[in-house]
Amino acid sequence: MRLRAYVVDTVLGVLAYDDDLNLIGAETYPRDAGVIAKKLLSLEQEGYTGELMSLCRKLVDSGYKEIVVEHEGEARAISENFPVHVRVEAPSKAGRFVRANVIAVAKSLGFSDEEYLRILHEASMDAVRDRIKVEAARRDRFVAQAVEALDELDKNINITVSRVREWYGLHFPELDDLLPEHRDYVRLVYELGSRRKIDVKALTRIGFSEGKAKQIADAAAKSMGAEVSEADLDPIRKLAKLAIDMYDLRKYFEAYISDTMQEVAPNIRELVGPLLGARLIALAGGLENLAKKPASTIQVLGAEKALFRALRTGGKPPKHGVIFQYPEVHRSPKWQRGKIARALAAKLSIAARVDAFTGEFIADQLKRDFEERVAEIKQKYAKPPVKKKKEKVAKKAGDKK
Repeated sequence: MRLRAYVVDTVLGVLAYDDDLNLIGAETYPRDAGVIAKKLLSLEQEGYTGELMSLCRKLVDSGYKEIVVEHEGEARAISENFPVHVRVEAPSKAGRFVRANVIAVAKSLGFSDEEYLRILHEASMDAVRDRIKVEAARRDRFVAQAVEALDELDKNINITVSRVREWYGLHFPELDDLLPEHRDYVRLVYELGSRRKIDVKALTRIGFSEGKAKQIADAAAKSMGAEVSEADLDPIRKLAKLAIDMYDLRKYFEAYISDTMQEVAPNIRELVGPLLGARLIALAGGLENLAKKPASTIQVLGAEKALFRALRTGGKPPKHGVIFQYPEVHRSPKWQRGKIARALAAKLSIAARVDAFTGEFIADQLKRDFEERVAEIKQKYAKPPVKKKKEKVAKKAGDKK
């Protein structure tokens, strides 16, 4: 029978036990709560510490052929560094023994009850703080915040522009139909203000074509709107300037999200674009959370209310959530959208896992496979399905059971 050692992590250090639960080795941490917290975080993120490697080296040199640990990361780190068989057992019998006898184990390592409890409390608090710092520094959280800010900015832009249109419409009501594009409308209001200043030369100077400029200038000359003073126009122009600034800020946010998505999730960005990809990450609560979700969940992200309503009432569940924004989905006929959304969600699931865990770039292949599947769906389901007519069954008057 080959020698087997059980390695257990504790707040005091790394311990090793044999099959009979006898302590055969220990590498304790410095008696500093801050240092211990960093050691625990290193075990969680990287799978090893200097103490763990030192203990395993001693076990291997002592002839142990198998090491049992409770975490996959530690198993990988040990197997990469030592010629020994490593097995994951969670929880291991040694781990259960240590957690059931923590005070006795601490005393065997030279710690008093009070010292152990103090170190446990302080190290736990420091570890939580360090973990929060690490989570807060993740770039996918920043891109999620940015896309949510972008959506809120869009709402504010719509509210502000609607107010400008309604307010300025008292002076020049015809302009509302002539300039359906919000950004053009607020730019004209801010740059020119009074309709008396609106002529072809002024309009072409601020970027309008000659044809559109003549149309607007003619409407301004014949407008039925009220005459207003510069004092009345001034707050409207300030509001229009605010809308222009928000449009510029929106453009900046879009560039920031695009650049950050290239770093955080390049496969998702290439597959569905930076904005839609960022929205999916925000809805999932982070890239890693998105990577852990099945394709069926990704397909309906953003349509949770409709999904729960369908589950509650027994109605039809939604076929797509926020991925409806993807052109191939919303531009397709209704009877094809569900199938295309399902195919897109499947590729997004793969892209998210690769972005979160490996960092390889496989978006080109994913996109080709998706486009082939879309072409297949459009060919196979070119025509809408034939709806079956409900057969009405008439009950016979004298028919009784």
